[in-house]
This record gives sequence, structure tokens and C-alpha cells, in this order.
Amino acid sequence: MTIEPNKLPCSYFTEKIPLLLENGTSIVELTVAYESYGKLNKNKSNAIIVCHALSGDQFLASKNPITNKDGWWNRMVGCGKPVDTDKYFIICANVLGGCTGSTGPTSLDPKTNKEYGLDFPMITVSDMVNAQLRLINHLGIKKLLSVIGGSMGGMQVLEWAASYPEKLFSAIPIATSSRHTAQNIAFHELGRQAIMADPEWNGGDYIKLGTRPSKGLSIARMTAHVTYLSEASLTKKFGRRLQDKDEISFGFDADFQIESYLRHQGLTFVDRFDANSYLYITRAMDYFDLEKTHNKSLTEIFEKTKTKFLLASFTGDWLYPPSESLIIVRALSAGGVDVSFVNIESDKGHDAFLLDEPEFDNAMRGFLESVSKETNL
Repeated sequence: MTIEPNKLPCSYFTEKIPLLLENGTSIVELTVAYESYGKLNKNKSNAIIVCHALSGDQFLASKNPITNKDGWWNRMVGCGKPVDTDKYFIICANVLGGCTGSTGPTSLDPKTNKEYGLDFPMITVSDMVNAQLRLINHLGIKKLLSVIGGSMGGMQVLEWAASYPEKLFSAIPIATSSRHTAQNIAFHELGRQAIMADPEWNGGDYIKLGTRPSKGLSIARMTAHVTYLSEASLTKKFGRRLQDKDEISFGFDADFQIESYLRHQGLTFVDRFDANSYLYITRAMDYFDLEKTHNKSLTEIFEKTKTKFLLASFTGDWLYPPSESLIIVRALSAGGVDVSFVNIESDKGHDAFLLDEPEFDNAMRGFLESVSKETNL
């Protein structure tokens, strides 16, 4: 999939001032594609950034023009919803390295006027946040009411709070971790190897050669999607039920409903996501280690911050289990930080933060209302 710059119906910020990356190289020309919801008040004090996860994009609460589906967090963001567009000005930007308009492997390299492909520099979560900071400065917002995100989005929230505490009043990291675990790195490596083993990948030059590593990317998505669910949710939704048949076929077609479901997830994903972007973004997540980046313990990173935190985890999430959030909560508490923590009872797995969980919704609404009162919104 290739998205030409400025072709999707959303907003764009472009800057030709080089963006210095954590690895020492630079992005010569930066484009950030984003969507916004609600209205920025006169004091520009009601702005919230929502950071998306690995497979997300800027279409947070609006119709996605690629899939024609509702935005990925439409249930959370909107008029009268926990992140209320009647009160707040919400921004969601496609991450650096993404494939829906922001600068990434599918973008044109200004040096060659051809797609970057694997010539795109390696990026980190810190680089993603620095690109978002450029956007916020462009919009004239001096301080954010909050930064919110789940999974990889939560990593971005933590990086925002660690690097730019003066830029935000509150932070809401959800179902995330302060560093990627060996298990999560392992699952990402499975996905990357599936993509690179696809003969249509062509060493990353598939766009130039007119090919697409659809099979490899589909397998990567299927593998990842299993980690977003839980055994309980899989059993409840699918069990061992057969797909459109009464007996097993004694073959390798999709006999079981879960097989058919995963194949569908893989096929639909390749229609909206770029394989090289998948490689770069998963690698950025693997490299994420807040203590290593800042050369301090978690407590030392946050001990002087005035940022207020709400952390949320879900009992059925085995990809980013509650224990990962508790590490962060304990470090924040040790540093004297104002931190709240909710561990939601749920059997829906990692994806629970995207699904209907009333207790989580109430926690989000209550926390944002509280910080709004403190800032006199």
C-alpha cells in the first residue's frame, strides 16, 4: 500500500527544518498527517494528544477513508464521550515511520525523489514524540492538558512525560510498559521474518518493482493479532466451532472459525498498511527502554515532574500485563508524583482498551474532569 503525501483527506504539517533522530541521522523534510476534533479554546489550554498504537492511524474518531470504517477509538472520543469533543481539542497524528501520510518508508526521499524503502533511517519512540512536538509548536500550543495512548501509544505518552514534562499537565498511559519485554520482541521478530521471507518483499524495494509482500505482512498481522486477545476471549468468541461446515475436512483449509477469522484479519490489514512501515514501527517498539534512553531509573526520570498520571491496565492482558504498569506506578509513587492506577477486571485481552469497558470509561472521564477543574477549563 502506498499513500501519496497530502492525498488523504486530513490535515498536514510539513517542515523543511531537519529533524535530528536518536540514532544521529536526520529527516530532512518532515510531514505529519493528523486529524483534530473539537475546538481549541482562546487560551489553547484544552488540547489533548491521543497517540495511536502499532496498527493505528490518525483517524481516531472519524471515518477512515481507506477502510470506510469508523475511527479506531470512536467509542471513546466524541460529543459527550469520556474524551469529550465539546470540552477538549483532540489531536491524533500518524506516527513518524507510518504509512498514512506522515513521513515514512513510503515517502519520497528528497535526495532521490524516490520512495525511501529501507533507506529510511531507523526511528525510535522518542523520534515519534519529537515529530509530534513539532506539530504542537506549529499549532501554537504551549502546554497540553493531557497526552493519552494505549500500547505503543502508551510508550509515546511515557516518552512525552519523560522528555517534555513542562509541556503537559497530565498523562494517561494505558496497557503499556516502560520497556519492551523479550517476549514482545520475539513476537515482533516472527512478524518481521515473515515479511522479509516473502519473495515479493524484494529486499524492501517492492514499491519500485511493483510488487507487494502481502502474504508475509498478512502472517505478521495474524501472529500479532493473537497476542491482542486472550484465551478466554478466543474461547468465548470461537471455541472449536467449525467454519461453515459440519465436519472437519482432513485438509489445510480453514476448518475452524478462529482460522477463518485470523485469515480475514491478515487479508484486510494488507489493504491499509505498508510492510516496511511495519518493520520500522515494530523495531522502534523493541528499542523502547525509557531508563536506557534517559540513563536514569524510572523514579529519577519522573521525580521532579508536576505531571499528573492515570495508568490503566487490564487483568486479561498478557501482552502488557498489569505487572508492567505496576512497575511504572511504583516508580512514580517513589518519586512523589501524583499518580492514580486502575486495573480493570476484563477477559478481553490487550485489546480491552479499545472495547466496551464501562469501568475504564468512567476512570478516563473522571480523571479528565478532575484535571480540567484544576486548570480552570
